[in-house]
Amino acid sequence: MKTNLPKLLPLLAIALIVSSATLPVVKKKKTQPHVKETVVFFDDFSGKTVDRSKWNVRNTEFVVNNEQQAYVDSSATVYITHGAEAEGAQNGALVIKPVFYKGFENKFGKFDFLSGRMDTRSKVEVTYGHLSARMKLPVGDGYWPAFWALGVGKWPDCGEIDIMENVGEGDWVSAAIHGPGYFGETPIVNKVYLKPGNDVSKWHVYSVDWDANAMVFKVDGEVFYRVTRPMIENYGKWAFDAPKYLILNMALGGAYPAKVNGIKSPYNGMSEKVVNEIKAGKAKVLVDWVKVTR
Repeated sequence: MKTNLPKLLPLLAIALIVSSATLPVVKKKKTQPHVKETVVFFDDFSGKTVDRSKWNVRNTEFVVNNEQQAYVDSSATVYITHGAEAEGAQNGALVIKPVFYKGFENKFGKFDFLSGRMDTRSKVEVTYGHLSARMKLPVGDGYWPAFWALGVGKWPDCGEIDIMENVGEGDWVSAAIHGPGYFGETPIVNKVYLKPGNDVSKWHVYSVDWDANAMVFKVDGEVFYRVTRPMIENYGKWAFDAPKYLILNMALGGAYPAKVNGIKSPYNGMSEKVVNEIKAGKAKVLVDWVKVTR
């Protein structure tokens, strides 16, 4: 078949011009400017002992929730560890370890267990930000570790943010908000079931993004709960525009575990298995680091 190429060339040129005019214009994506985080607080427990410029280690100041432990400022219950005993924490780990101590007595009563509670009150208090901690928890009916933030003043008006609570269940943790009109039996609370095979005895990062209008709770960066200011104001005044200090503690037994496991003996909310683990020195919470950024 003979083709008249000279006659076709002008037509081809017109076709190319038309087709190129109809091609979509691809716009270059604008790169988002990198927003540098400001570190407000950080502790990776890399020293030999707890940094007292950042933390207070508390003795029992009150007893609530029918908990079974007394808190003591002791290297037996709160200490720093390194190497293999840090179980994968790179620079060291904080250990909160309950111990059995039959008949320990203070002005609040008698206790058979001692444990640890520490906070940043009067040292680091923050309003808004990303509050996070990397932790490993024990599994067993009666353990009640928590990472939380609390305001100064009368509770619950001061506002409480429970970033992570666990009552010994291996597959879930909970978050809760307490304030005026939403506390005790009626907190704003939710829980998250972890992915199969990814239980609380492994390292996880528990966090909250807190601003003037909402709190977003996460495990390993994944959102599991979001509380907005209007949600809270259905119950009472929003109590989260004032500074809060951080708390790490390990409670034993008491109201929350008992509501979940129904155990009344040998101790309220505590199984015999957990009691034996504590006696054997096998119960502990590990904290790799705690951080607050904005």
